Amino acid sequence: MDFPTPDYWFSDDYVAQMHRTIGPDACRKLAIYRLPEGFRLSVIVPVYNECSTVQAVLQKLRDTGLPLQIIVVDDGSNDGSSETLKQFKDDPLVTLMQHAENRGKGAAIRTAIEVTQGDVVVIQDADSEYDPGDFRVMLQPLLAGEADIVYGTRYGHCDRQVSPWWHQAVNGFISWLASVAIGPRLSDVETCYKMARRESFRDILPDLKENRFGIEIEVTARWARKNLRFTERPIRYHHRWYDEGKKITWRDGVAALGCIFKYGLLKR
Repeated sequence: MDFPTPDYWFSDDYVAQMHRTIGPDACRKLAIYRLPEGFRLSVIVPVYNECSTVQAVLQKLRDTGLPLQIIVVDDGSNDGSSETLKQFKDDPLVTLMQHAENRGKGAAIRTAIEVTQGDVVVIQDADSEYDPGDFRVMLQPLLAGEADIVYGTRYGHCDRQVSPWWHQAVNGFISWLASVAIGPRLSDVETCYKMARRESFRDILPDLKENRFGIEIEVTARWARKNLRFTERPIRYHHRWYDEGKKITWRDGVAALGCIFKYGLLKR
């Protein structure tokens, strides 16, 4: 039996068939919808020492069936990631960029925003914690005109791996504090999956300053000041441990508190 290719699930024929079979309301709940003609999603992939996972992540992006521009920023890797990425240098879907030395996730994101061409932009970590299959659910409110910014939340729903209690507690506290200082009530401000139209990313690019994980707080604060509409969508999440290559540490948690004060309360 021949199975449809991934892009079939976004085709007009499939959407029309599902509307006839289960109805528009069910299609909405299942995120079955048509993509605008000529639509393209730009995916920013910062890479730092992710030799063991980056190739699989790029394949998962392809498997979404979405029309993509994949922007990979090798942020000074020294574990063989650079060599792994060389095989994609002639790939028409992939734009390879490189920092001579490690500058941090925020710096890699700023570098990539400059070359985005898609209608919508999303950030994808190069590890195995996040599943690009959730892009379809996240895109829905943006394309329907119901939101300007969509965050994928790892918490508050059932379809997820349970993280250690301290991980959820710290993330919950930072998200609560950020909500008080910045405005939008978010359940997961530190999520990697931040999605918005390209114009929303480009609009704040000249003001972005954070080089490391503080970028998560900074972009949230800068979008909130523009009174953009935020929406959260549940995503799947597979927590990894430090011996598996996790980069963020307690120091980044402390830095996040500083960013909340700086960009939220002081409005820098």
